[in-house]
Amino acid sequence: MGTLAIILQIILGLGFLLFGVTKFISKQMVEAFEHFGLPQWLRVITGSLEIIGALGLFVGIWYSIIAVLSSVGLAIIMFFAALTHIRSHDPFKNMLMPIILFILLVTVTFLI
Repeated sequence: MGTLAIILQIILGLGFLLFGVTKFISKQMVEAFEHFGLPQWLRVITGSLEIIGALGLFVGIWYSIIAVLSSVGLAIIMFFAALTHIRSHDPFKNMLMPIILFILLVTVTFLI
C-alpha cells in the first residue's frame, strides 16, 4: 500500500470519526436532519456507520480489504449526502464537502 493511501486513510479516518461523533452530540446535526426531512434515527445510524467506517480506514492500513470496504461504504454515504443536499435545494457550497469526501474515498479505494 502506498504512502498517499495511508495518509488519506488517516486524514479521512480522523475526519469521519469526528463527523460520526458530531452526529450524536451536536444540536446542529439534529436541526440539519430536520431541515432535510430525515428521521432522527437515521442520524444515529449515519453517525454509527461513519464511526465504524473511520475505524475501518485505520485498521485498513494493515488489512487492505477492510480499507476498501470502509472507503466504499463511506463513499456511498457521501453520495447520498450530496443527493440529500440537492433534493433540499441547498446551495452548491453546502454539497461541496460530501462531493470532495466522495472523491477522496474513491481515490483511496483505487490506491489500495
